[in-house]
Amino acid sequence: MTQAAQDFSTTIRVDRPPQEVFDAVADVRGWWSEGVQGPTRELGDVFLFEVEGIHRSTMRLTEVVPGEKIVWHVDEAWMSFVADTDEWTGTDVRFEIAPADGGAELRFTHAGLTPDVECYEVCAGAWGMYVAESLRRRIETGRGTPHVPDAGITEFEEDLLTEHAAG
Repeated sequence: MTQAAQDFSTTIRVDRPPQEVFDAVADVRGWWSEGVQGPTRELGDVFLFEVEGIHRSTMRLTEVVPGEKIVWHVDEAWMSFVADTDEWTGTDVRFEIAPADGGAELRFTHAGLTPDVECYEVCAGAWGMYVAESLRRRIETGRGTPHVPDAGITEFEEDLLTEHAAG
């Protein structure tokens, strides 16, 4: 199996045109976290994602093709729940959009998030929820279910961390 075949990836199809999907992906506060700091749409933009005491990542947009693709490079990351706290540093988060059946297909890949890294189960579970549920809702209804910093972590996120700690 190749490295790319092991990277966490998930695909969703929606009944919306590719540009609307692109716009939703670029609205990171609307589906991932309301607490994201910094711009999230243009080539070279840098933003910070943080769940206090658990996870912090600085992302830089390295590829932006309107209606087709957004790539974030993780410049710096820290996670409290794994031994190698900067596992995400140097990885890439890719959103590739293509027309499909009158709508669009969004393929999400976190290149470097592979089954051999400690955070894989927790991170893949969280990405799966944020992409397949929150981002899908943001695309389809205009409103996702992003992390709300003042509300703490969700029950789903707590369960993922608990399973990892027991693991």
